Amino acid sequence: MKSILGRKVGMTQVFTTSGEVVPVTVIEVLPNVVLQKKTIESDGYNALQVGYEDKRVSLATKPENGIVEKAKTAPKKFVRELKGDELEKYNVGDEIKVDIFQSGEAVDVTGKTKGKGFSGVIKRYGFQRGPMGHGSGYHRGVGSLATSGRWNNRIHPGKKMPGHHGFTTKTVLNLVVVSVDVENNVMLVKGPVPGANRSLVVIRTAVKAQKKAAQPFELVKYEAPVVETVVEEVPTEEEVTVEVTNTQELTAEETIQEAVEANKEAEANTPANEEAAE
Repeated sequence: MKSILGRKVGMTQVFTTSGEVVPVTVIEVLPNVVLQKKTIESDGYNALQVGYEDKRVSLATKPENGIVEKAKTAPKKFVRELKGDELEKYNVGDEIKVDIFQSGEAVDVTGKTKGKGFSGVIKRYGFQRGPMGHGSGYHRGVGSLATSGRWNNRIHPGKKMPGHHGFTTKTVLNLVVVSVDVENNVMLVKGPVPGANRSLVVIRTAVKAQKKAAQPFELVKYEAPVVETVVEEVPTEEEVTVEVTNTQELTAEETIQEAVEANKEAEANTPANEEAAE
C-alpha cells in the first residue's frame, strides 16, 4: 500500500485512441518531503510524516523550523502522516513523487467536502416538505421530535435536525488513474474527487479487491505544430554600395542613349536636311 498528498485542480476530459471520452479530475502532486519517520520502537506504529508545498520561514514556528532543518528542506504548509508498506523504504529528507502510481491503477481519494453552512433538514437530509397552502402550519420544518414508547422524555442522540452542512471528510473508493505526468507533477483520476478546487487530498492504493485487472489508458497526444522560421540575409555595406554605384552608372548610360536618339531626331527634322532630301 502506498499514499501521497496532492491538491485538487479541477475537472476536464481526455480522449483515448479508441475514441472514448473520459471525464477526469486533475490533481497536482508536488514532491512530498519526508520530515519524520515513525517506528514501532519509538512511536508504537509505522508511518511517515510528510510535508507538502513550501511556505515562508517567517510563517513557521520554532518547532516547525527545527523539524524541517533535520530534513534539510523549507517549512511546509501542510503536514500529514502517511501509512503503507511500500513507504517504509523512504528516509528523512527523501521525496515521494507522483511516479509511485501508474496508469490503470485503482486508488482511493480522501478529501474535505464543500461546506454549505447552516442548512435545514430538507437540504441537509432530503426531508419531504409539508403542504404549501396557507392553512398549513408546517412547510419546511423538522417535524415531530417525539419518539414512540416510554422513552419520550428527551430528544435522543442522532436525531436529524438543522445544523452545519458539509465540510466533512469523505473517501471515494476505487477510482482509476488515467495518466501520470512526472514532469509537470500532475495525475489524472477518472471521475469526481471530494472537495473544492485547490483543496488538499490524500491518494492511496485501493483497499478493496478489484474485479478487473489494471489496464493502462492510451490517450491521444496533441503536439504543437512546428513553425519554420525563415531568416532573411541582411546585405552588407559593401554590397549596398556596389548596388547603388551600378544603378547610378546604368542610369547615366540610359541618359546618354536617350540624348543621342533625341539629337538624331532633331537633325532629321531640320529644314536643311528636308531640302537635301527633296
